[in-house]
Amino acid sequence: MKPSKTKAQIRAEIHSQVQQYLRQGGEVCAYEKGVSGLDQQCKLRNPFSPGPSQPSPQPRTPVLEAVKAIDARRQKSKVKTPSRRPKKILLRDDFGDPIRWVWQDAQ
Repeated sequence: MKPSKTKAQIRAEIHSQVQQYLRQGGEVCAYEKGVSGLDQQCKLRNPFSPGPSQPSPQPRTPVLEAVKAIDARRQKSKVKTPSRRPKKILLRDDFGDPIRWVWQDAQ
């Protein structure tokens, strides 16, 4: 397994590359904060619209009938069978205070 570099090693490597670039006659330009590298005269392109080299998208196929069939099957599966187990019911007095729990048989 190849050992990964630490942040300090990466920082030192970048610093040495910058120093080498400056020694070879390179120059670093400083820009004001918030200035973009994009041309302000150019309109931004929508990344989701097809470009000139891309073909236009195919029309979508309607699947309304298939969706309706799936929904109809879902409605059938939601029918519950009545439970045959007894239910635990809380009895309350006339003022709504709980009195006791009782079991009621399924009908």
